Amino acid sequence: MYTDIPLWLSLAFLAVGLAALAWSSDLFVDGAATVARSLGISPFVVGMVVIGFGTSAPELCVSAMSGIAGHSNLSLGNAYGSCVFNIAAILGVAALMHPLKVKPAVALVAGPVLAAVALVSGLLLKDGVCGRFEALALLGAFLVLLPLYCWFDQKTNAAPSEAAPGCAQRFSWVAVVKLVVGLAALVGASHVLVWGAVDVARALGVSELMIGLTIVAVGTSLPELASAVASARRGENEFVLGNIIGSNLFNTLAVVGLAASISPAIGFSPYILSRDLPTMAALSLSITFFGLNWRRPREGGLAGRAVGALWLALFFAYTALVVWQETR
Repeated sequence: MYTDIPLWLSLAFLAVGLAALAWSSDLFVDGAATVARSLGISPFVVGMVVIGFGTSAPELCVSAMSGIAGHSNLSLGNAYGSCVFNIAAILGVAALMHPLKVKPAVALVAGPVLAAVALVSGLLLKDGVCGRFEALALLGAFLVLLPLYCWFDQKTNAAPSEAAPGCAQRFSWVAVVKLVVGLAALVGASHVLVWGAVDVARALGVSELMIGLTIVAVGTSLPELASAVASARRGENEFVLGNIIGSNLFNTLAVVGLAASISPAIGFSPYILSRDLPTMAALSLSITFFGLNWRRPREGGLAGRAVGALWLALFFAYTALVVWQETR
């Protein structure tokens, strides 16, 4: 699907694609949030579902385009690499900026659920194929788990929503235009980014999986990073953690499921099963280990700057391992 192009043009495609993804996803999220508020959807659902979907839309578009083109390593590498980046790098940066207060519901439920999703994904993919049956199973799990987690988090949140009564907005056609234009730009930027990534991998003689796990995964996670940095500055811990949890559920279940339902992933690297999914599971459990108040489990825990530094160190160690294994 993607023809060979000069290396300089491939690098230009990568740069333009990443910049366009960041711009279009911001436009899409802004439009989606405004439309949701005008329709009377609660702020919690807007933050957990609408914003969570919006910041993961780049991963969805890139993985779908990669799946259509038959580049399963790039598709899966983008989805799983983004999950690793979300926890190890984004939460690490956020914790360094401002210690994260972790609610018991997040530590005791979200961490184990994300780890279980990674392990179940490994079981579904252990035969080397992610076909339409596995894709439907992942999509079905997403349709059950995300609403269930939203309900559970709302139910266990002691502080009621303090949304102002005047929070609702008039229906805005400008917001609808932003939504449509942002989505269209996301699709176009994803095409450009995947084309550039595939051709750079060919030119440098490295695997598409490495490109997907590093350059593309980091690029498509820029919306989450920007959102987390802005929230950490204001001390909005719940939004940082909620966005990352929602994004990881979306990436592992909806993104992989949709990409595989369009075009089954066949012949992907065994490192996905032996390295990437176990790393995802371990990092997910680290949210529980570091975020739980072990003396008083019913009270919230604190992931401080030392934890943030450790998460970042783990991300750099994982990236070094990927580069070493994929280039040796």
